[in-house]
Amino acid sequence: MYATPGAPPTGRSGPRRSAPAARPLAAAVRAGARGLFSRDPLLRNGHLLAVSSLVNAALGALFWVLATRWYDDAAVGLSYSALSAMLLLASIGQLNLSDFLIRFAPSAGRHTRRMVLTCYGVSAVASTAAAGAFLLLVPRAAPDLGFLRSPLPALCFVLATAAYAVFVMQDGALTALRRPGWVVAENIVFAVVKILLLGLGALLALATGILLSWAGALVVALLVANVVLLRHAVPRHERTSPDARPPARPVRYAAADYAGSLFRMAAYTLVPLIVLNHLGPEQSAYYSLAWVVAYVLYLVTRNLGSSLVVEAVRSPERLVEHGRRVMRHSALLLGAGVAVLVAGAPLILDLFGEGYSDSGADLLRLLALSALPNIVVSLAIDVSRARRRLRLAVGLQVALCVLVLGLTTALLPVMGITGAGVAWLAAECLLALPLLLGRARWLATGPADPREAS
Repeated sequence: MYATPGAPPTGRSGPRRSAPAARPLAAAVRAGARGLFSRDPLLRNGHLLAVSSLVNAALGALFWVLATRWYDDAAVGLSYSALSAMLLLASIGQLNLSDFLIRFAPSAGRHTRRMVLTCYGVSAVASTAAAGAFLLLVPRAAPDLGFLRSPLPALCFVLATAAYAVFVMQDGALTALRRPGWVVAENIVFAVVKILLLGLGALLALATGILLSWAGALVVALLVANVVLLRHAVPRHERTSPDARPPARPVRYAAADYAGSLFRMAAYTLVPLIVLNHLGPEQSAYYSLAWVVAYVLYLVTRNLGSSLVVEAVRSPERLVEHGRRVMRHSALLLGAGVAVLVAGAPLILDLFGEGYSDSGADLLRLLALSALPNIVVSLAIDVSRARRRLRLAVGLQVALCVLVLGLTTALLPVMGITGAGVAWLAAECLLALPLLLGRARWLATGPADPREAS
C-alpha cells in the first residue's frame, strides 16, 4: 500500500456547513456505517481499511501539527523531503510485494508463511541496498539533504527504509488474510509511538527528531503486527485452505506489477523533492502538508481497491459486480470528503501554523479535487491486477508519473506550488476521462480466465 509521511486532520476544522453541504456528508457517513457493519466482506474489509487511513490521518495530522510547533519550517521541509525519499526507496526495495501478497496470499494455503517470510527477506535486502545507494548520490541528487550522510542520520535512514518496506508488506498480508482490524490497530500503535518520540526529540533539541521518531515507531509497530500475523493469522489461514496451490508464473506478474508501481510511487514522492529544488525548503513544507491532507482521499480509494482484489481472487465471477460497487461507494465517500476540504482548506492548514494557509489553500483544493478522477484510474488498475492482465495497469501508472512530474516541473516557475496542484488535477482528469468513456473495455467484461485465478 501507498502512504505519505503523515496524514490530515479530520472533523476538527472547516467552515460551518449549510444544509445542502451537510447532506452529502451525512449520506457518506451512512454509507460508511453500512459498509462497516455489512456481512459482505468486500465492503466491510474495504471500509475497515478506509477507517485505518482516517485514524492514521487524524493522528498523522497531530504529528505534523506538533512538528510545526516544535521545529522550524526549514526542518519540517527538509524532514518531509527526506521521508518522501525514504518512502520512494522503500517502494523500490519492497518490489511491490505488498500488492503481490494481496493478490496471491488468499490462495496460497499451506505456502502462506513461506510466501510472507520470503517477501520480507527479499524486500529488506533490496531496500537496504537502495537506501545506501541513495546516500552516496545525495550530493548530486538532493544536496539539501546532505545532513543524512552524518553517521546517526545515515544509519537511521537506512534502517527505517528497510523497516518501512516490511511495514507496508505486513499491511498487505493482513489485508489478504481478511484481518483489516489489525491494520487499524498497528497503524494506531505506529502513530502514537511516533508522536511520543517526536516529543522526546524536541525535548532533547535533536534537529533530526522527526526522522528518529519515524524509525523508532516502525520498530514497535513491526513487532506488534507480526506477532499477530505470524502466530495467529497465517496458521489459521493455512489450516483452512491446506490444499491450495501456489500461484502460476508469479515472477512475471510481480515484475510487471512492480514496474508499474515504481512510476506511481515516483509521482507521489518526487514532487516534494522537485518543489524543494525549485522553490526551497519552506515552500516544500507548504506543499508537503497540503499533500498530506489530500492524500487520505487517495488512500480511501486504494483501500477499497485492495479489498476488491482480495474478494476477486476468492470469487472471480463477481469481479464486475464488485468493481461497480467499489466505484459507487468511493464516489460517495470521496465526494463528501472533497467538499469538506475545498470549503475548509484555509482553516485546516491554519492548524499547521502561520503561512501554511496563505501559501497552500488553493493547492489543497486542487489536490482534493484530483482525488475524484483518481477513483476511476485506481479502479482500472485494481481490476487489471485482479485479472492478471497488467498491460493497462502498467501503462496508466507510467502515464500518471510522466504527466504529474512533467506538468509540475513546467508549472512551478509560473504558478509556484499551486502549479503542483494543477498538475495533479490535470493528469488525473486526462487519464480518467477516456477510462470512464471506455469502461466497457476494462470493467464490463467477463471474469478472469479460470486458469489464472490463483
